[in-house]
Amino acid sequence: MTLRVKKIIIYCLGILFLISTESVFAQKNGFTVVIDPGHGGRDPGAIGSSSKEKDIVLSVGKKLGELIKNNHQDVKILYTRDTDKFIELNKRAEIANKAKADLYISLHCNALDRRRQSPQGVETFVLGLHRSKDNLDVAKAENSVILYEDDYSTKYQGFNPNEPESYIMFEFMTDQYLQQSVYFASLVQNRLVNNSKRVNRNVRQAGFLVLREVAMPSILVELGYISNAADERYMKTETGQKSLANSVYLAFKEYKREYDKKSHVFTNSEQRQTAATNVSATTSTNASEYRVQFLTASRKLSENSSQLKGLKPVDYYVDGTTYKYTYGKSSDLNEINKTLKTVQTKFKDAFIVEFKDGKRIK
Repeated sequence: MTLRVKKIIIYCLGILFLISTESVFAQKNGFTVVIDPGHGGRDPGAIGSSSKEKDIVLSVGKKLGELIKNNHQDVKILYTRDTDKFIELNKRAEIANKAKADLYISLHCNALDRRRQSPQGVETFVLGLHRSKDNLDVAKAENSVILYEDDYSTKYQGFNPNEPESYIMFEFMTDQYLQQSVYFASLVQNRLVNNSKRVNRNVRQAGFLVLREVAMPSILVELGYISNAADERYMKTETGQKSLANSVYLAFKEYKREYDKKSHVFTNSEQRQTAATNVSATTSTNASEYRVQFLTASRKLSENSSQLKGLKPVDYYVDGTTYKYTYGKSSDLNEINKTLKTVQTKFKDAFIVEFKDGKRIK
């Protein structure tokens, strides 16, 4: 192992400690979402035949922010930039981390070298390992923004977006927020494909510096290929931009609904006692059934899937195109709370959901 690799590993371990400390001591007030339109100012991002990435993503980002603002009075919206201004990657993350934000949405446009025939379609990324060369190429392109920054080698601990060795660090990053990130990414991708009728290039994992730096669930959305004539025409139009923003908003709305459910169901003893009393006084035909929801997936999993971490037997219900997995069932809240504690040793974000007549109550 080279000295450089050792330094990378030590740095990553330090990041892990800082992230875990931040999450333990953060005191939350309401819900904060950070919208991050990529590039800006002297960095145009990818350039199409008649448009620039920085302009498209800024317009979509502001439209997304307005939709959230108009429909969710309890949500605070922060932009990493709301004008044509260059913001360094670490500053973008700093904005989110200082606000102790609950969700981070980074917006971009994809592109291929003009010497290659460009594909088209949308992709939604979460932080992780490169499963293919294409994923690595996208990460390299977006990370190259740091080359516009002064003294980037020192600022990012020697990270060079063009050196594959630099990406070793992503093998050591925490998966603390991965499940929530993948869930939200799946919602966004589904809406962009089905609502905005975009070509589906799936949810992917890759090593994006901006996602590495933020201590919260986070995604990076490639809204389309600016190097593809059809995608560029769509993304340039007001209609296209409104549709893209609305699709991401609809995904946010669903994510926020689940977040609220998890945050507020049976969180204080008085509520639990009242609910338990109501359950015992209700006839069996009308009684609620409680389960522990612990996992979401874009497809049906086999009963021996490693993603279930040994939980058996499990149930699932389908919400749109998403499979939502539950464990245990009881009309006794005390019992289901014990089950919840057990499940949280494997899935820390598990929470209680309510069913009646076999259907989820939302």
